[in-house]
Amino acid sequence: MVRRVVIAEDEAIIRLDLKEILQDEGYDVVGETGRGDEAVELVRRHEPDVAILDVKMPGMDGLAAARAIAELGSDVVVLVLTAFSQRALIEEARDAGVAAYLVKPFQRSELIPAVEQAVARAREERAIEDEVAQAAETGSEGVAEDKIETRRMVDGAKDLLMDRYGLDEPDAFAFIQRTAMANRTRMLEVARQVLEGVLTP
Repeated sequence: MVRRVVIAEDEAIIRLDLKEILQDEGYDVVGETGRGDEAVELVRRHEPDVAILDVKMPGMDGLAAARAIAELGSDVVVLVLTAFSQRALIEEARDAGVAAYLVKPFQRSELIPAVEQAVARAREERAIEDEVAQAAETGSEGVAEDKIETRRMVDGAKDLLMDRYGLDEPDAFAFIQRTAMANRTRMLEVARQVLEGVLTP
């Protein structure tokens, strides 16, 4: 499947590099800009699979653009480029609906894995949201807290599956999700069993 991408990066040379790398890897770059506000408009117009946003841009910064893209209600996956990796920025990015980030300067070999990780992460997020929404329909309380707890437990279980059993991140999540579906239980419960050592792949 060819992924469609919008790039927003105010440094023209980096933008050109991004476009070249993505096109070489078979991605379809459907829009590019150096401004955050224009990035939101490009996403609205082209409905890409992925938007790559620099944090520092004129018009609107990357995090504000990410929030505006999230408000469009589309399924676009947002990856931000940043010259910093401070924890506060990462948490703010997550709250803005950003699936992953990449610290500049980045190597050519880092870009595509970062994009694919962002796509996988967004897919996980949607699966967790769907599960929590279903639980809410059956009368469970505290939906927001439930989502945070599920995400925390699933992340912990994934880390354990990767460290102890050598699974990569998508396979670790797929194991949790498949097991939950097969046992007609929630990913939260499966993750808890993995962390307690009751359940192994």
